[in-house]
Amino acid sequence: MKLKKCLFLVAAPGSGKSTIAKRIEREFGFSHVSSGNILRAQVATGSKLGLQVERIIRDGTLVDDDLAMQVLEASLNEMDLSSFNGLLLDGIPRTLYQVQMFEKMYTSPDLVVNVDVPFFEIVQRLSNRLTHLPSGRVYNLDFEPPKVPGIDDVTGEELVLRSDDKPEVVTQRLENYEAITKPILDYYREKNLVHSFRGTETNVIWPEIQKFLSGHFLSK
Repeated sequence: MKLKKCLFLVAAPGSGKSTIAKRIEREFGFSHVSSGNILRAQVATGSKLGLQVERIIRDGTLVDDDLAMQVLEASLNEMDLSSFNGLLLDGIPRTLYQVQMFEKMYTSPDLVVNVDVPFFEIVQRLSNRLTHLPSGRVYNLDFEPPKVPGIDDVTGEELVLRSDDKPEVVTQRLENYEAITKPILDYYREKNLVHSFRGTETNVIWPEIQKFLSGHFLSK
């Protein structure tokens, strides 16, 4: 599969990356592929690969590099990207090894957008976050609350505060994220592909990203 354009979005959990990804998808006509979505989609197929992923998720362990790339490859093979301007990858590849595998299989990204939100801000945000577990939809009580308190807008099902959104757990997750992500950013900085956008509010960061990407990709 030959990709027209390829953009990596690098951002910590709770940094607003889902919102930014949706805006890039809508504004620039990219197909958004996130690690969470393709893993859930693969599980839903009931395939041999999906059952393997489901078992790992159920056991609470991480999907290893080789399996993650198998899932990505299977997902891309099922997609028709001809009507999109490019591919936006979010959360995958997630390790330097996966990055190098992706480059061998497909291509190097045209750009790597790094959303740099201070960790103290993320810890505060996630303590106010509720999740619809079956779909992964997320609400923030401060700036994007559900229409009915504690209830998912789409299904009417209950929202929960995930155990891994507690401050002490979030801090550990962010430290792990930084350790995994730093080698990727260093690798692409050497290639002059990383462009970082620092801030505490998505609506402030987004116009800067939008302006920058407009200089590289035509709007939809």
